[in-house]
Amino acid sequence: MTALSNVSPLASRRKLGVALRKLRDQQGFTTEEVGTHLNCHNSKVSRIENGKRTCTKKDFEAFMDLFEVAEPMLSELRELMIKGRQQVPPWWYAYNDVISANYAEFLAYEAEAVRCFEYQPLLIPGPLQTTAYARAVTATGVAALGPDQVDSLVEVRMRRQERLREEEPLILDAVVTEAALRLLIGGATVMGEQLRHLTEVSQLDNVRFRVIPFQAGERAVSTGAFTLFASQRDSQVDVAFTESAESLLGYRDDPLALKRLSRLFGNLSGAALSEDDSRELINSVEKELILNE
Repeated sequence: MTALSNVSPLASRRKLGVALRKLRDQQGFTTEEVGTHLNCHNSKVSRIENGKRTCTKKDFEAFMDLFEVAEPMLSELRELMIKGRQQVPPWWYAYNDVISANYAEFLAYEAEAVRCFEYQPLLIPGPLQTTAYARAVTATGVAALGPDQVDSLVEVRMRRQERLREEEPLILDAVVTEAALRLLIGGATVMGEQLRHLTEVSQLDNVRFRVIPFQAGERAVSTGAFTLFASQRDSQVDVAFTESAESLLGYRDDPLALKRLSRLFGNLSGAALSEDDSRELINSVEKELILNE
């Protein structure tokens, strides 16, 4: 049986590439000049910077020599290089038959992110879903798949939630509209369980869950669902993923798109209730469900 890892070689390669590109820009080198130093074509340099090619130990030392990188950055980048070269597949490798390449990339970033910002206009965010709710959403969204494949996708959803309770947990800032609380996904029983779970999990120190009420009007419907990841607690967003019925689209090398979505999340956050008021609304909706049963 193949051992699986919680560490993503892809995310490590991406982080190393971003750091190398930043060092190159700071020192004013072109990819052609770096390629000459590495004795390779500039396209190889670009692919390493974009995380699309593994950085060999030889190339890494050449990068460090050219950029004159000293400690402690040298050790930090070397660790990323080593992680990016590891052959142990991540845990979601076992689900390759049901997850797309874009979803695998999403999972890679989520696995190593420090902060996550998620906006959902109609659904409860995946990391906060109950098993029954996740199954109801998944079975409807991928009706062409068989029951065993739906089971696998639900298992992936549940495995993702482990990040919220790790020793160094993912910091999640989630915003939804009131519609996400009121849509009867899976029926009243499933939705009631989901709302109670939200009340509990939203009290974790690393989870911030807020609701945009219907009274906010058009301020809550300016976009579809999207997720932002940051690799450092106080750093800017590294990558963004937007959702549609057909696909999950990632943005890495588009600074304008990242800034736009970060600003948009800030605007949506401004339209949301406080955490305490959001929990009161969750409890109110749950009580309505009980009365209407």
